[in-house]
Amino acid sequence: MTQFDINYPRSQVRPITVQNTLIRQVYAWMGAGLLVTALMAFFTVSTPALLNGVVGNRLVFYGLMFGELGFVVALSAAINRLSTAAATFMFIAYSALNGITISAIFLVYTADSISSTFLVAAGMFGAMSAYGFITRRDLTSWGSFLFMGLIGVVIASIVNIFMRSDSVSWIISGGGVIVFTGLTAYDTWKIKSLAAGGAEGRKPAILGALTLYLDFINLFLMLLRFFGRRR
Repeated sequence: MTQFDINYPRSQVRPITVQNTLIRQVYAWMGAGLLVTALMAFFTVSTPALLNGVVGNRLVFYGLMFGELGFVVALSAAINRLSTAAATFMFIAYSALNGITISAIFLVYTADSISSTFLVAAGMFGAMSAYGFITRRDLTSWGSFLFMGLIGVVIASIVNIFMRSDSVSWIISGGGVIVFTGLTAYDTWKIKSLAAGGAEGRKPAILGALTLYLDFINLFLMLLRFFGRRR
């Protein structure tokens, strides 16, 4: 039972319906994004020419990464101005692009360790997302704390590109697991709150799906540094 289920008068039944509908749409689109990412990753790994073109050329690889960042920023900033079709296309395109870049993990880690880490990440994500959905606490205060942690992880990751320190990489991964675990709960709570306030439609669902998609992917990649067995 959530705080939205308690003693709602008949005039307030609609927000519950909207909330449940939006939440279902968010997870459906998130699942679709993950499926597209997985299919593109497997396609890239199965196509040596494409894989070599991505991984073997630093310019192309970093270009794809900056392209992904551009997609996220553009979609988040322009979601209200975009048509529903355009927002959907950008989310699917981003998911596909991410699948191409993330395919590099298959060259570094064994397939078994990638699969087992994915299951661990899915379990952690599911537990924290469930907490964010059912909690009666106001998680607003988590937002600024987690954002600062995220900025710290990003800056440390950029610095470590040049330092190439294994110990620093482990610290970053540990911090990243904490940050993205917390963000999963916070973002789910935020989406639930927006839905309860009347948000509905595909565009809010796409933006919510993108947010949780990023939480899951980053949590998975951080955990992979701990549990992944290198080839």
